[in-house]
Amino acid sequence: MTNPFGKEQIQVPAGNKYLLFDDPLAFYQAMLNDIGKAKKYIFLEIYKYNHDSMGARFRDALTKKAREGVDVRVLIDSWGASVSQSFFTELEKYGGQVRFFTKIKFFLDFFTRNHRRNHRKFLVIDDEIVYLGSANINDYCLNWREMMLRLKDDVAGCFKTVFNLDFSLYNKYFFEKNAYIRLLRKGSFEVIRDVPSIAKKRISKKYLELIRKARKQVIIETPYFLPGYFLRKALTDAAMSGVEVIVIIPKRSDVGLIDILRNKYLGPLHLSKIKFQFFTPTNLHAKVILIDGETFSLGSPNFDYRSFRYMHEIVLVGNEPEIVRQIRSHINMTLKDCIPFNYERWETRPKFQRFVEWLLLPFRHLL
Repeated sequence: MTNPFGKEQIQVPAGNKYLLFDDPLAFYQAMLNDIGKAKKYIFLEIYKYNHDSMGARFRDALTKKAREGVDVRVLIDSWGASVSQSFFTELEKYGGQVRFFTKIKFFLDFFTRNHRRNHRKFLVIDDEIVYLGSANINDYCLNWREMMLRLKDDVAGCFKTVFNLDFSLYNKYFFEKNAYIRLLRKGSFEVIRDVPSIAKKRISKKYLELIRKARKQVIIETPYFLPGYFLRKALTDAAMSGVEVIVIIPKRSDVGLIDILRNKYLGPLHLSKIKFQFFTPTNLHAKVILIDGETFSLGSPNFDYRSFRYMHEIVLVGNEPEIVRQIRSHINMTLKDCIPFNYERWETRPKFQRFVEWLLLPFRHLL
């Protein structure tokens, strides 16, 4: 098996309490380094886990720690996984636990129930370290622009609580939702969770609150942009009132249907003074919001119907200056590789393209 990291081992600088990564090679190696130093436990919750070299590297690192007596638990979404239980035979042999979140089952309402997925992506180690952000574990995203935040902070205890709840919930289709979306606070941080619900939607409600409070600037970086009516209205109200609203999306994401459908919204939102920037080099998969250069939200949700309605999602919200500084630096670097939305080109797009956009519109909640 080839080593995608080459000979160089990427190290986290000593004393860094908060460190933001956007290069998958860098944060994968940092995660593996921290896994290798674990003494008590390693809890990994992930949406996509692939049967490839990166998946094998993480499995082998986790197996080694389980052999040493570290408590290793892994929760993978069944829909997103390309691995099976047998992939982790050695890990489980040494006491590690692997669970697959709500395996695909056949019901009369097959699609509705199986559509509710665990989209959360975080790693917790020894009540000390948390990795949270946009990235899954696979080879094909190695050249994507992602966002993962490493925190060496007491907030790790909040994520441990979330993981233990999710680990017990893995095979339940019906549960008391309020217990799983209770707001968690630690210092200046808030940990906000969503579960599949049309009414609850804690994260989108927090986004509405943040956008409505903005006085200078709203920046959204997301791979998929399909916001519902209330979020679109909040963004247009902010832009029309003089707040600079910038939405950064990939020119071409990994889901072509969403790219086609989102196109329908871009023209009207542009006329409402929202500025769209297209990231061109590769897929932009980072998921972050920055308000007035002071308050951030980052985590697993996309800025779309599906994340806000049907997914188990998680974000960290705060105003820690060092994290804000690194997010601003990340955004500035992203914008250097962007081109602006061209309204004239959008207005003259082919009729067939408009027809396909209209055709996909009824499925906007599911894409």
